[in-house]
Parts: sequence; C-alpha cells; structure tokens
Amino acid sequence: MILPMFRRRTAAATIAALYGVIVAQGRSPVFYADYGAPDTVEGRFDLLVLHLALLLRRLDAEPAVRPDLGPDLGQALFDHFCHDMDGGLRELGVGDLAVPKQMRDIAQSFYGRLNAYAGALATGDEPALVGALSRNVFGVPDTAGAARLAVYVHAVAGALERQERGDFCRGVLSFPDPGHISPPATESTGTGTAR
Repeated sequence: MILPMFRRRTAAATIAALYGVIVAQGRSPVFYADYGAPDTVEGRFDLLVLHLALLLRRLDAEPAVRPDLGPDLGQALFDHFCHDMDGGLRELGVGDLAVPKQMRDIAQSFYGRLNAYAGALATGDEPALVGALSRNVFGVPDTAGAARLAVYVHAVAGALERQERGDFCRGVLSFPDPGHISPPATESTGTGTAR
C-alpha cells in the first residue's frame, strides 16, 4: 500500500518539476525584451505552450518513458498543464459554467500549435515555422522576433533530443539560454532590401 502511494507522489513531483522548468523558461524576460514577444497573458500563454509542445514532441519519440509515471509522461504533463490552466481561469474569475468551454478552447489552441510546430520541424519547412510563431506568439505577420524565435526553437529541439529520457523521468530538464540565440542573418537583394 505504501509503495503505490510513494510512486504516485514521486510521479507528481517529477511532473511538477518538469512543468516548473517549462513555465520558468516561457517567462524568461529576454523573450519580451529582446525578441519582442508581447508581455501579456496571451504572449506568456503562447511561450508556455511553445516549450510544452517542444517537450511533448520529444517525448512522443519515446512513449511510455516510465511505468510509474502512468501510460505516458507526455499525457501526464498535458494533464498538469490543463489543471494549471483551469486553476488560472478560476483565479481570473471565470465562472464554473464557462470554465469547460474555455478549457476546450485552450486544448484546441494547444493542439493546433503543437501540430503546426511539430509539422514544420518534421518537414524542415522554415517559412511555416516562422509563420506559425509569428501568428501565435506575436500576433502579427513577418516579425524579426519570429525569425529569431524559430532559430531558438531549432536549438531547443536539438537540446531536447540530446537529453536522456532518464533525465525527464527524474524531473530534470534544461533549455538553451534564449539570450545566446542570435537573430538569423538576412540575405539582401541588389536593392539592399532583406528577403
């Protein structure tokens, strides 16, 4: 009886640790000060979703990471995210009757973004990645911040691929420093305009 209870607590602590790193990374001031991401509820939500989506993409490559974390570590993380969003909505004063609809909208937004980012990374479609980041994070087309964020996304994807799955099982997760990501070099035409 004690062992299953201990495992549940261990799994919960692991998920909370991973989610805490994701939230902290999404709140890094450099995204708002240097990349130009909007420092709003929506902007912070989208940066949280971006980091969670990138980790879920990585975990999807290795399902069933550890049995005592449930059938899927990624699902447990998504459930934790939903619980966090539900609590956030209630703190903002959203009524009990409206919360389920808002949560459906959040889930749809999340999966739409996950599919857009994962699809662009899988196919190497850089314009699609920059476009998705521009729409979702910045809310406007063709921002320099979105192009720089795309470089960061590739750095994150590479860093996550190099991390051992055992790290995730222990709640250990690290992201690259977004401040060390340089904006992409722009090519110029004969008239001196960036392409």
